[in-house]
Amino acid sequence: MYLIPVKPLSLNHAYRGRRFETPELKAFKTEVMANLPNVVIPKGKLAVKYIFGVSSKNADGDNLIKCLQDALAVKYNFNDRQIYFWEVAKVDVKKGEEFIGIEMTPWE
Repeated sequence: MYLIPVKPLSLNHAYRGRRFETPELKAFKTEVMANLPNVVIPKGKLAVKYIFGVSSKNADGDNLIKCLQDALAVKYNFNDRQIYFWEVAKVDVKKGEEFIGIEMTPWE
């Protein structure tokens, strides 16, 4: 699993109106892509594991997924419809210690 020291972004803060990206989403994508390693994503069906270290107890885990997946798809040039299996965890951390853990493998 690869950990990046980036605060997860909720879908609630990602768009305005009919899917217009907010400045927060643009900054999040830039920060995530800058912190990810250069790897080759396998072709075909994928399984992903995400761990979101959040400082807010109100963070809704499923709202954190889409913003991250969109950034991964851009960085690694794949379509997120290739993902067939998700394993997602949310852990409480202190403010300023937020992170995202990512692992992508072929789905059999």
